[in-house]
Amino acid sequence: MNGRGVTLLIALKDKRGIRRNKLDDLSDRNPFDAETWALLPEYFEKLPRKVQINVWGDPEDSFGEQEAERLIKTLAARFTQIDAAFFPRRANYPYYPVIGIFDCEGDEAVDNGVRIIGLPSGYQMTSLIAAVQAVSFQGTTLEAATRIRLQSLNKDVQLELLTGADDEAGAIVAKTAFGLAVASPHIRAFLIMADTFPIANVRYSVSYFPHLVINGRTHIQGVVEEEVLLKQIAATLK
Repeated sequence: MNGRGVTLLIALKDKRGIRRNKLDDLSDRNPFDAETWALLPEYFEKLPRKVQINVWGDPEDSFGEQEAERLIKTLAARFTQIDAAFFPRRANYPYYPVIGIFDCEGDEAVDNGVRIIGLPSGYQMTSLIAAVQAVSFQGTTLEAATRIRLQSLNKDVQLELLTGADDEAGAIVAKTAFGLAVASPHIRAFLIMADTFPIANVRYSVSYFPHLVINGRTHIQGVVEEEVLLKQIAATLK
């Protein structure tokens, strides 16, 4: 992703909507504003590897789940390097929708442990772009030194990033977290739209965003550099 820090906003004007089952059967309501729609090719038209975006949820149960399905269908319909698949709710996720970005190897969808929980909006649309790019570029969005250090990681790590639509810094942390998850099979990264799910803030006593939690134990508030985050992961695993 380039360094301009583009803010991408979803135009959520009409809350009605109808569930669709085919990528080419889209509502005429584009989920993106005109400026964002014009910028998307810069990020998605030249992806080196195809990705598949999975969405878990039931569009008939909530507006967020409905809009998530429409959002991903719109991207898949426009960009050849993005496929989409849709699944019902699963018992192991407490919040919905759940968006997972997978690497495509032939007909196989490979799970790199990248998830967005909730409908990405505001600055976290930038995080969705970062997630797609991290998977497509296979973690090379990270510094080379970071990727080398990750090769010695042999324990499982779960990164939970609590953020919100108005949290510009959250998109910066998300880019790093998603890159780490793709670069190491031992890391999974979850971005949680905690402004939509306030119970998540209560669970972790979050006072402001971004708030990163490592393995449910180590808490980091604010932007954190790759090197510092690696040190915090190492300290958590001791």
